[in-house]
Amino acid sequence: MVTAKELPQVVNGRTRLPDIPERNPDEKMTAFDHVHRAGNAYLIAQYLLDQGAEAERLLVTADHWIVQDAEDFQRRRRYPDLMVAFDVDLEAHKASNGYIIAEQGKSPEFVLEVASQSTGRVDLGPKRDDYEAFGICEYWRFDETGAFHGARLAGDRLAEGRYEPIEIAERADGSLRGYSAALDVELEWRDGRLGWLDPRTRRHIPTFLDERLRAENAEANLRRLEEELRGLREE
Repeated sequence: MVTAKELPQVVNGRTRLPDIPERNPDEKMTAFDHVHRAGNAYLIAQYLLDQGAEAERLLVTADHWIVQDAEDFQRRRRYPDLMVAFDVDLEAHKASNGYIIAEQGKSPEFVLEVASQSTGRVDLGPKRDDYEAFGICEYWRFDETGAFHGARLAGDRLAEGRYEPIEIAERADGSLRGYSAALDVELEWRDGRLGWLDPRTRRHIPTFLDERLRAENAEANLRRLEEELRGLREE
């Protein structure tokens, strides 16, 4: 039975969606490992900002409802592991505690689901149907081993209201890549990890580790130059 706390409420004259339910432990852990701990949500947000997205209108989030409208909440609702939307009213999203398509006037451009034992079949069937009905431009699926989705990396793109598979290329090193037109980025499965590549350079978007190493190298070079200058002064 659905309680009042689990239904949309009217707060200060506007609809506010309930918090999402507690995730199954395996679902929560796989999403955390591949999207949050690895910094992928942060990385794609920074990449999109660097490509010209407006910070005041860009939404990169996870674990928030997507619904068509409040009246449709009980029939069709989802909370993806990662969602990206452009030209968003961020204040409305915050006040509504989720993405209400009718309120925003558009659907999100991109959603990603990470496979887990408890969600694998749902990702392939009901979620795909709902994201298609929501009019979300691209729906991507990432599976560390391929055991739950039947494919390690897969994506669908909306064409005339229906999802069509996105081409996934397997490379000589065993990695898989597919191009997201919605984000203008390549998604990669490599050794069970999710990655993002700039399609122009085919180089990975820098990770937290890359940035740390770059900072450490810059600091080491600065110390070396300071030591060289000190040596020149002492000569």
